[in-house]
Amino acid sequence: MEVGVEVSSSRGAPLGPIRKPGDPAVRAPHRANEALKPDTRHLTKTGRVQHRGVSVVYFARAEGGAGLGRGVSGIGRSRGRGGAGAGQSRERGERSGLHSHSAPQLGVWFLGRSCRCGSDTAVLAQPPPPPPPSRAQTLSPPGRGSSPSRRLGNVRGAAGPSSPPGRRACPPALGASRLSRAAREELRRRLLGLIEGHRVVIFSKTYCPHSTRVKELFSSLGVDCNILELDQVDEGASVQEVLSEMTNQRTVPSIFVNKVHVGGCDHTFQAHQSGLLQQLLQQDPAYDYDLIVIGGGSGGLSCAQEAAVLGRKVMVLDFVVPSPRGTAWGLGGTCVNVGCIPKKLMHQAALLGQALTDSRKFGWEYSQQVRHSWATMTEAIQSHVGSLSWGRRLALRENAVTYVNSYGEFVEHHKVKATNERGQEALYTAAKFVIATGERPRYLGIPGDREHCITSDDLFSLPYCPGTTLVVGASYVALECAGFLAGLGLEVTVMVRSVLLRGFDQEMAEKVGASMQQLGVRFLRKFVPVEVQQLEKGLPGRLKVVAKSTEGTETMEGVYNTVLLAIGRDSCTKTLGLEKIGVNISEKTGKIPVNGEEQTSVPYVYAVGDVLEGKPQLTPVAMRAGKLLARRLFGGRSEKCDYVNVPTVVFTPLEYGCCGYSEEKAGEVCQAENLDVYHTLFWPLEWTVACRDSNTCYEKIICNKLDNDRVIGFHVLGPNAGEITQGFAAAMKCGLTKQLLDATIGIHPTCGEVFTTLETTKASGLDVTQKGC
Repeated sequence: MEVGVEVSSSRGAPLGPIRKPGDPAVRAPHRANEALKPDTRHLTKTGRVQHRGVSVVYFARAEGGAGLGRGVSGIGRSRGRGGAGAGQSRERGERSGLHSHSAPQLGVWFLGRSCRCGSDTAVLAQPPPPPPPSRAQTLSPPGRGSSPSRRLGNVRGAAGPSSPPGRRACPPALGASRLSRAAREELRRRLLGLIEGHRVVIFSKTYCPHSTRVKELFSSLGVDCNILELDQVDEGASVQEVLSEMTNQRTVPSIFVNKVHVGGCDHTFQAHQSGLLQQLLQQDPAYDYDLIVIGGGSGGLSCAQEAAVLGRKVMVLDFVVPSPRGTAWGLGGTCVNVGCIPKKLMHQAALLGQALTDSRKFGWEYSQQVRHSWATMTEAIQSHVGSLSWGRRLALRENAVTYVNSYGEFVEHHKVKATNERGQEALYTAAKFVIATGERPRYLGIPGDREHCITSDDLFSLPYCPGTTLVVGASYVALECAGFLAGLGLEVTVMVRSVLLRGFDQEMAEKVGASMQQLGVRFLRKFVPVEVQQLEKGLPGRLKVVAKSTEGTETMEGVYNTVLLAIGRDSCTKTLGLEKIGVNISEKTGKIPVNGEEQTSVPYVYAVGDVLEGKPQLTPVAMRAGKLLARRLFGGRSEKCDYVNVPTVVFTPLEYGCCGYSEEKAGEVCQAENLDVYHTLFWPLEWTVACRDSNTCYEKIICNKLDNDRVIGFHVLGPNAGEITQGFAAAMKCGLTKQLLDATIGIHPTCGEVFTTLETTKASGLDVTQKGC
């Protein structure tokens, strides 16, 4: 059955039919309402609603009947087919007295005339497009499983409590507005976001019997509804006031199905009886894509590919804004191009240099002078990085994911603008979006920093050896880069504003610093640069850095070939147009707060990876979160990413691996008196013959005495710490305790074996130093 609706005045003149966008019958300007009169010769009227001079007539056509004719579009047809064709412009629709919905591809057009309706049989009315955004709080429905709240939100369920005797839903007094213009526009935008982000939205009141009937109807149809009980939220009266302006319906319930305002209780049941409701429920808004992922890093690609495997139509928008030095790269994000992969390979290059030194003690003799070629190393690494980037493009192609090398920016709900490097623009729509844009290195904001300094964005493809290098910062990126540069034989200085490895266990951080000093890295503590001047041009050239003490008025100067900034990273969120659709962003960090399912304040927008507020900034975390998100959205799964006990490693020359709490954090969470900290220095067997220091490597575990001595913190500083930590992290996921460690037989002789033999606690005060050559 095909279903349509004719809206007419009480005199019988049609005011406008339901139409599909782009219907050629309405391309030409309409001179009179008669031009819009539908051809009903092959239609059967299934119902009529008369209210205050407006009549809504429902038509149906049996299977095999003639076309709906000019003026009535067949709801449920595929685009480009049906009655009169396709293609009406929104402007012409408005000139003819009709207003299109923000997703007109549903084949529904609404009358835009004003009428004051006091019953649930009000004429279907189209909400206007979203107003300009504001910074007010966005309507944010809680996710599944969240606790009830009186904030304006989303309450999922089928039927509310029954109505108290003699009590009915009361519309708000609309004579005097309680909202300022800005607040009204903000609330309207939030309501549109809620409506556009869900299949069925019911604005209801818990004691309204008509609302209960509607809930029971959708429950019987097995339809998951998003219900907002206006008597249970603080802004309920204001919501009803703005809703009445949007729909010309002053009563509840007010029902939206796939962004179509069906009306109230009577309209909903009438639409159900005529088949219109079923047609609307079966309609998915004809967006260009089911999912658009903005950001082509590890998390975004993982989510996109999994969604495609699950049969969804997916697009990835990815564009790398060149660094101030002009460095850009291909698909794959930070990890593949300017992060984990090239960093670990350069770390390996430095380890090989140390192995050459050790090899003489193991009997290797060589007379040739050993030199390192920066050009050879970077060329080989970039060749591998390029192959990985190409592999990711190939994987997208094989999974039928559309990849567009353009910068994505929201322009309105469900729509983004994609701008390529030539400035060409294109618009795309999607039912859901995932933000996975990651972060970029931060600059100091001092004279000469952008003109003369580099960051990790530039280092791994630098076409010349950096020479004498100043590394500004004490993050893991700073120490890793300083470590492998020193391992390659360069003179390296690290300028530290406060502490090393903020957020990591500070005892371990200081031991990392001490091990780097043994390799010749110089540390300047409590200083920050205030100016960078170019003394000589060249590759690399010479730079003068003026620095100031953080504890006084002392200043100092130094001359270096290269200045590498590694002072942190900024989230790439502020130019995505997120404010236009109401996605909340932390003003302090630029990161995006999400709920337990990676959902932002706008229901159809999600985020994964480094842009998330308060989550680990690690590639495997982003990949795991992205894949599980796609499975929840499109695969009927419920598993969420576990952000607890995530292992990580700092790839300094002597690697530092950890999982769980730092000693400081464990003391805050569990109280120091409830902890046992087992520790020891150890001497790797590989170091003995080479006579390397016997008291540099260190291990410790933190155990909660109140929880069966469960291991809540794991830390190791030594060779291959990453490989060691990975295995013990799995054990911690399974509830590893000190007793289980003691019962585990170690692999001899290995560094990991030491964890199965720990006996000394810090509280005992016993010496843990090792004897060496």
